[in-house]
Amino acid sequence: MTEPLVWLPFAPAELGDPPTGLRYEVVDPTETVPDSVAEVAFYVPPYQLSSAVGEVLPRMTSLQVVQTLSAGVDNVRAQVPEGVTLCNGRGIHDTSTAELTLTLILASLRGIPDFVRAHDRHEWRPGWRPALADKRVLLVGYGAIGAAIEARLVPFEVDVVRVARTARTGVHPIEALPNLLPDADVVVLIVPLTDATRGLVDADFLARLKDDALLVNMARGAVVVTDDLVSALQSGRIRAALDVVDVEPLPADSPLWTVPNLLVSPHVGGASSAMWPRAHRLVRDQLHRFATGEPLVNVMTGAY
Repeated sequence: MTEPLVWLPFAPAELGDPPTGLRYEVVDPTETVPDSVAEVAFYVPPYQLSSAVGEVLPRMTSLQVVQTLSAGVDNVRAQVPEGVTLCNGRGIHDTSTAELTLTLILASLRGIPDFVRAHDRHEWRPGWRPALADKRVLLVGYGAIGAAIEARLVPFEVDVVRVARTARTGVHPIEALPNLLPDADVVVLIVPLTDATRGLVDADFLARLKDDALLVNMARGAVVVTDDLVSALQSGRIRAALDVVDVEPLPADSPLWTVPNLLVSPHVGGASSAMWPRAHRLVRDQLHRFATGEPLVNVMTGAY
């Protein structure tokens, strides 16, 4: 019997200990699609998912598993054929995303962008800025990344409030958000993009925030209604830090480039030296499970 074929976006040697009993090919469908496409049983798409990934999936008539390297699967889920198991990259980006979340929070609160601009102008501009200490931080979405963010927040002497799709011990349900927002100093979005979360942060959501609250979006751009956020920022009542925006790359004519009280990073939450060692470990472990018939991890169920 022919060994199952695995398509990887990196050399199998990067896995350290790839299981035997499988065949491996390194493939980027944006460059070329080999004739072996119909034989692929286990597919690991490139980290930056593109339309080419969705186009190639229907041609994989032997496909059993799609293992993404991203935590979010909203841009590939609909293209995965029925009967194929979809697994996400849960665990790969926890560390990197949590680090950037803390960076954006601290930079926004302590005025780091203003210091950099003053530096460029050779200006010495001291001033008072709020600390993270003693703030109430509302985590909207409490999965693995949310927990990693909390672990890094706790040493800063904050009060963490957790929200997820459904209530569990220590975690509020999403329906409780309207009552939780007015008391939050910092609101961190780390939910997946679903029908329930698309446009979650609208004018009403923003109006419930207290003056000087900071909104941090580490989820997906479409979770926030851009026009409503722009209006709230222009009023000067709140601040925001975004690692994701609704259209990426951010168009040159977007008001987000010039609106006040905003810090933007170009969707780099997972892009750090911590990513690839964790990605290689996850893929290696999944392939060992696949080769031996053990249950896979990170099988998508839609929870957050």
